[in-house]
Amino acid sequence: MFELHHFVLFALVVASSHAFLALPTARLASRVSTLSSSDPLTPAFTTPSTLASLEVAEIPSYQDKESPKVLGGIKIGLRKLVVVTGASSGLGRECTRELVNSGKYFVIMAVRDVEKGKAVAKKFNFPENSYTVMKLELASLQSVRDFVANLKAFKSARPLTHLVCNAAVYLPKDPKPSWSDDGYEMSMAVNHLGHFLLVNLLLDDMKKAKGARCVIVGSITGNSNTVGGGLVYPRADLGKLKGMEQGGKQPIAMMDGKNYDGAKAYKDSKVMNMMTVSELHRRYHKSTGITFASMYPGCIAETQLFREKRQWFRKIFPLFMKYVTGGYVGEQEAGQRLAQVVDDPICSKSGVYWSWNGGAQTVGRYDKSGKPKGAGGSGGEIFENQQSDAVQDRETAMKMFDLSYDLAGISEKERMKGSSD
Repeated sequence: MFELHHFVLFALVVASSHAFLALPTARLASRVSTLSSSDPLTPAFTTPSTLASLEVAEIPSYQDKESPKVLGGIKIGLRKLVVVTGASSGLGRECTRELVNSGKYFVIMAVRDVEKGKAVAKKFNFPENSYTVMKLELASLQSVRDFVANLKAFKSARPLTHLVCNAAVYLPKDPKPSWSDDGYEMSMAVNHLGHFLLVNLLLDDMKKAKGARCVIVGSITGNSNTVGGGLVYPRADLGKLKGMEQGGKQPIAMMDGKNYDGAKAYKDSKVMNMMTVSELHRRYHKSTGITFASMYPGCIAETQLFREKRQWFRKIFPLFMKYVTGGYVGEQEAGQRLAQVVDDPICSKSGVYWSWNGGAQTVGRYDKSGKPKGAGGSGGEIFENQQSDAVQDRETAMKMFDLSYDLAGISEKERMKGSSD
């Protein structure tokens, strides 16, 4: 197998002649997975977006419950109230900056490390009364419940208008699964179950708000109709959900019941994220008026995940993504895209998977600008993207959603009653 840097140099030579060749993505998948974050693909298509939200590191057990903040209604004023998970770095941080700078939103920065969240707010000069930082450890279902209780104490009677589920972990190098406090494989616990519980505990409150929106960040890695999701192995595959049926807890690491694979565990969790959006829309949009959406922010190639790579690699890789694949998007632009789904009237339609500049179903193609376009990279207008047949498998999505109720510990009383469309 080629080393990744050899492949990058080769691809740059190919690009110089404007020859778009089929890239050996499948052979490079395992190598590239060590570099990716929230949207881990081969260098031909995308690099992480949201992993910076929760760093790739051992996640400590949830121990210290945060004391509730109060009198938030005074700070919030007439602005819309939005929660952004993983708001201290990467995509979540940039989205938070956009929302804060708009002046229309009061942002709850939901983060593992409260001090880091405060430092980020100070570094970027967030106005003092435009945000607050709250502890949320998605790997602990108890922490999710504590966060919701603290949020309600802070905002009092003011309903939550927007919820952005952005944080994620990606652990492809781990030969063995890591386990959450509740005994679930870490990717499943953080990326899916933690957010699933968070959304369901806040639905009743959000339905009281006018124009409420819930956005869960998706990924082309879970969409088999993209080159990255379809040709890069291992593919996302929930199978018959045997692992979930068996309780999904240690020693069961994969939701299809098969042997552990860190890269596949991430992809499976993103499929469940997008299925969750579709099921939330079908079950609750009509009865609550809440807009449910997912989105793909594009490839963020300039990330701290590459800090251990050689300097020349850190310089070349963004150029590779810009001029070879056409999938590159900077952190700030990715944050603007996520903020657009939160704020833009165009995005008030529910049940949509939003993308920009092509559906990443092919590599970029050169246009008059001399740069490859159409692979989800920088620029372009927002559009309603098409999800794969697997993501749109309603029978599996319904089963996954109902099993997730049990795994996340959501009681019958806590489950909102709705009607499918």
